[in-house]
Amino acid sequence: MLFACHAPCWGSGRRGHAMNELQLRGLIEEVRDGKLPRRAFISRMIGLGLTAPMAAQMLAFSGVPANAADKFVYKPTKRGGGGPLRTLWWQAPTLLNPHFAIGTKDQDASRIFYEPLASWDPDGDLVPVLAAEIPTIQNGLLAKDGLSVTWKLKQGVKWHDGQPFTADDCVFNWKYAADPATAATTIGAYQDINVVKLDDYTIRVQFKKPTPFWANAFVGTLGMMIPKHVFEPYSGAKSREAPANLKPIGTGPYTFVSFNPGDLVQGKLNPNYHMPNRPYFDTIEMKGGGDAVSAARAVLQTGEYDFGWNMQVEDAILKRLSAAGKGRVLITPSGNIEHIQLNNTNPWVTVDDQRSSIKTKHPFLTDPAVRNSLNLLVDRLAVHKYIYGDTGFDTANFINNPEKFRSPNTHYDFNVAKAIKILDEGGWKPGADGVRQKNGVTLHMVYQTSINAPRQKNQEIVKQAAQKAGISMELKSVTASVFFSSDVANPDTYSHFYSDLQMYTTTMTQPDPGQFMMQFLSSQVAQRENKWQGRNITRWQNLDYDKLWNQSESELDPVKRAALFIAMNDLVVKGVVVIPVVTRPAVSALAGDLRAPISGWDNTTYALQDWYRA
Repeated sequence: MLFACHAPCWGSGRRGHAMNELQLRGLIEEVRDGKLPRRAFISRMIGLGLTAPMAAQMLAFSGVPANAADKFVYKPTKRGGGGPLRTLWWQAPTLLNPHFAIGTKDQDASRIFYEPLASWDPDGDLVPVLAAEIPTIQNGLLAKDGLSVTWKLKQGVKWHDGQPFTADDCVFNWKYAADPATAATTIGAYQDINVVKLDDYTIRVQFKKPTPFWANAFVGTLGMMIPKHVFEPYSGAKSREAPANLKPIGTGPYTFVSFNPGDLVQGKLNPNYHMPNRPYFDTIEMKGGGDAVSAARAVLQTGEYDFGWNMQVEDAILKRLSAAGKGRVLITPSGNIEHIQLNNTNPWVTVDDQRSSIKTKHPFLTDPAVRNSLNLLVDRLAVHKYIYGDTGFDTANFINNPEKFRSPNTHYDFNVAKAIKILDEGGWKPGADGVRQKNGVTLHMVYQTSINAPRQKNQEIVKQAAQKAGISMELKSVTASVFFSSDVANPDTYSHFYSDLQMYTTTMTQPDPGQFMMQFLSSQVAQRENKWQGRNITRWQNLDYDKLWNQSESELDPVKRAALFIAMNDLVVKGVVVIPVVTRPAVSALAGDLRAPISGWDNTTYALQDWYRA
């Protein structure tokens, strides 16, 4: 018997995929036994085309209680005693200042030591960390007019060097991140607000206009607090000189032991941590390097490590490794998107001592005929079916979650013949070597991504289709630790974008697309002037898009605001600024006895203090 779903989920390009009854019943039993989170099951069913209510009904019909494995429960009754926690981040961190993190691995490593006022849990709900409580209209901390939010801080929290955490630290983080001279990646969350200290343990964030999404500054990946007394001497232009960029002093569950950039982070239990009976583990090791398959094998098959991050591994390999019984794969819903970026600037010309300058124009990727043809040459269904399986679903949208922001107006098609027709009509004619040319310009593209087996296979799928259409592609693969490096002097990082095309996953670290869609703003273009820390990597500039995004920042009606983000998504997708490939849930490998809450809306390490061994 086959269980097949054919209702579209990720856009009209999605197709149904079959799951046999035995597999389905096995997943339901995993939910019943607490091995698979309820929300992960529902996410997988949505990927097959079911709605969330239908998936919930399947569990109910099978006798699984509505609250089964739904909320994480921390069971240890004392601090420490858990021994070492050994984790693998195959994309190794290169720095430990959260305000400079341009890659997820730097954010995750920073979160070992630094904490925000509040975090996003797996359900997209705010939970307090350094805050005493979450602001609401009911408790009087959230203004009804959307112009301010008041944060009450937890008292008694100390930095790892024994100094108290106070409102002065919050005000400092605001000034530090908002200063353009700092060149912080978090500047977008802080530059348009004002922060006032009301007393030693209370701050008020003031907005220039009504702000519907107020939980941006001081929250989640953008909210990790650094200490004023340590970093103030290195503010502004001197920010990169701070020794603490590599030797963190935070408030988190673990204190700093050692850091070898691109290799290893080590921490030990914080005996003065502000949450009772936490952390459970005595030490933590975040080992970098290698590749995703090796990391998966070390957790799932050999049991050498307790946790493996970002299992971007072919679905068939994950299933085979999991069969060893040493660990399990955890799939968590998220808004992450694997996509191909098209460079709007010329990466082969140097202007003002930098390539891909906004003063240049790409010689052929600004031609709609070329962009539209490329969009038809990406076989998303094949990438899903033969590479990612349950860990990546083909999509036509850049925003895929939460559902209310998902556009119903897009679709994708894989059609080489149609791509050829578009190029012919656009004046791109095959040369003697079969590669298309126009006005002396040849359609030869350099297509780069990080070294990772699924990505190299994805590149090959696109290259083969492009070749049939008369487009020459040179594939470039960069070591992940280099590609995602925060080193501003490294020309091979994705933020420099010194190629025609590039592919990677953008993570959506909030259940709201405001910060996520900032990456297409004209004001966020990555250039030498901002140390390539701007979030707009494609260098695409569009006044209509900027207007929509600015409107969303003050639109308090949730329905109208969702419509604005759908319009933004449609501009980006239909204009082929990027080509969405697969929407990727967060996929982790856990030792069989490790209990770890993972959120698709925050850092993987967002609740590291709650990890324990059962």
